Parts: sequence; structure tokens; C-alpha cells
Amino acid sequence: MERAEIELRLLIEAIYLKYSYDFRDYSGASIKRRVNHALSQFECKTISALQEKVLHDPAAFMQLLQLLTIPVSEMFRDPSHFRALRQEVVPLLKTYPSIKVWIAGCSTGEEVYSMAILLREEGLLDRTILYATDINPRSLDKARQGIFSLENVRAYTHNYQQAGGQRSFADYYTAAYGYAIFDKSLCDNVTFADHSLATDSVFSETQLISCRNVLIYFNKKLQDRAFGLFHESLCHRGFLALGNKETLDFSAYGNQFEALVKPERIYRKS
Repeated sequence: MERAEIELRLLIEAIYLKYSYDFRDYSGASIKRRVNHALSQFECKTISALQEKVLHDPAAFMQLLQLLTIPVSEMFRDPSHFRALRQEVVPLLKTYPSIKVWIAGCSTGEEVYSMAILLREEGLLDRTILYATDINPRSLDKARQGIFSLENVRAYTHNYQQAGGQRSFADYYTAAYGYAIFDKSLCDNVTFADHSLATDSVFSETQLISCRNVLIYFNKKLQDRAFGLFHESLCHRGFLALGNKETLDFSAYGNQFEALVKPERIYRKS
């Protein structure tokens, strides 16, 4: 085994032992790429030097965490996915007296606000509780604030329209100083919480789980653990929405779900 490989393993193990963040079953290529990027950011010549820094300085670890969990998100990303949710899933959600939705790996909140807007337009938001979870506390803080760059909002507006949006997207935010501040009432029923798919367990029965573009960073063992949590959390015939590069095929839980809208990676618990 190469020295860098050994150092990487030791760093990941040290992070788990010291801070209880578990990256041991994340995709090797993804973690390696991010740690190599961190070396230049921290001006460390070796992974061992980076390990020493983060073990002795919690603030440095928090900095590293931002690099290991780089949030890449946008509102109504993959508009056809949200259109499929609106057309195929929402009519069935309307049959429940109350609804719980879990957005796993919510990052900086773009997915949360997209879902809240969709549910409001369909008359469901008032009877829905949303759980928005992530392992990165800084991302959760940003999600709670609901403030996004106006530059990005232009793209979000286009996505919203393509996703079947029913109003002017500008109705949902106030523009000020180059930022869009989203309507706080969208999050009246949202609980933002720290939760790791690698180490934590299920906390509620849900009707819909959205976990998009998170599992691509996991190895197969950790993907199966996440699918197990989702299966346990979902009510009978509940819905699971994944990212466009993710699939239940070949997983240990593949036969526990059926494809509702296969091209959009929307599944239903068997």
C-alpha cells in the first residue's frame, strides 16, 4: 500500500475517533480528491501534517469539514424530477391527512425551499412536517437563513418554470443588496437537524424521502446502510426520490422498492 493511501486511511480514522464524523465508507476517489484539495488550502505538504493540524485544532477540522462535504446544489435542480413529483407523487400524498417529508443531505437548503414551494402550490405545506438533515452544521445554518445570491436565483427561476411552477418565482423572495431573502413562512414546518447517514438511525415515520446526489459519494456498503434507513423510515407504500446518477438497482434493497418514475429515480416502497 502506498504511503499516501496509508496516511489517508489514518486521517479518516482519526477524524472518526476524535470528532465522530464517519467518512470511512465514502467513495475513495471522492475523498482522495477533496483531501488533496485541502492540502493546498491548508498549505500542508503531507496528509500526516493535515491530520496533526485538525487533531489539535477543532476550528481547522471545521474548515476541513467544509471541504469534505462541498455543498453543490440549486433550487429545482433537474426540473423534470420536480415535475414528476408534482404529477405522480403529490396526488397520492394528498390522500394522507398529514405528511412527513425527510430531505436527507439537505446541504445549504436549496432542495428544502424547492420542496416547500412545490408543497405550498399544491396546498399541502400546512399539513406537512419537513425534516431537513445534513452532517455539516455550517450548511444547516445557511439553510436556516434562506438567503441566496441573486446571481444564482436567475437560474433557479428558469428551473422553477421548467418544473411546472404556478406563480412568479419572485413572489417567494425579497431582493436586497444582491441577495434573495426567501419567505420565512416556507420554513414554518421545517426542522433542521444534524444527522449522519453513516452513523445515525431513523427518527420518524415519513411518507416521502428526498436524498439527491448524496449517495454518489458513498461506497456500496454505506449506500446500502442509507437505503436501509430509508426503508425503515418510510411508511407502507412511501416514496423515495434519488438523484439522477443514483439507483436502487444492484443494492441490497432493490427488491424492496418499485420504480414509480424510473427515468427520474422516483421509487415506491413495495
